[in-house]
Amino acid sequence: MSSGSSEGENEHQKPGASSHGHTHDHDHPVFQDDDDVSDPALIRYRAIRSLLIEKGILSADELRAAVERMESVGPHVGADIVAHAWADPAFHSRLVESPKSAVAELGYHVAEADLIIVENTPQVHNLIVCTLCSCYPRSILGQPPAWYVSRSYRTRAVREPRSVIAEFGLQISSDCEVRVHDSNADMRYLVLPMRPEGTDGWDRDRLSQLVTRDCLIGTAVPQAK
Repeated sequence: MSSGSSEGENEHQKPGASSHGHTHDHDHPVFQDDDDVSDPALIRYRAIRSLLIEKGILSADELRAAVERMESVGPHVGADIVAHAWADPAFHSRLVESPKSAVAELGYHVAEADLIIVENTPQVHNLIVCTLCSCYPRSILGQPPAWYVSRSYRTRAVREPRSVIAEFGLQISSDCEVRVHDSNADMRYLVLPMRPEGTDGWDRDRLSQLVTRDCLIGTAVPQAK
């Protein structure tokens, strides 16, 4: 599937424009694989780790420290990026035009080759998937949820994204275009959700609390609390 394709009842036919309903983060059982399929990225990681230690290039302690640094990253980083974009129109423009350099302004490093921001609007809702394995912007969102890497989500998000989104509790109106973006080793995506109504005057810390991991993937939208 090409990145940025649109959804329909059959593969990628386009519906039209948008409204969103309520949802929340959860691991839906429909996206758990029945069989034990190993993550290719995990297999590669284990092989490289063993080789580096065996050759004396890195120690187990050094690798453990590196993993701990990576695990300190999580959806809170993506939420902070979104909150800045909501609160600062100039930063919003820079983020959409040049994501990696804009994110660097906030002190975060995007390790992936390329990052593309896809913005939800009243006419378009975006959904992120990796159909090949588990490509995900880990440097700013941390580890992907189990359902994201499951075979069921990876195949169904392409064929029937509207149904998949509905199973997370989010109803997308029939006049909303759903665009599915397929991540790969060179290109990762981050959804920039719409700012909820009723949040005028909120500071960035408060705004960031509205942004969940699922909002950044496209299976949820922020709700003012």
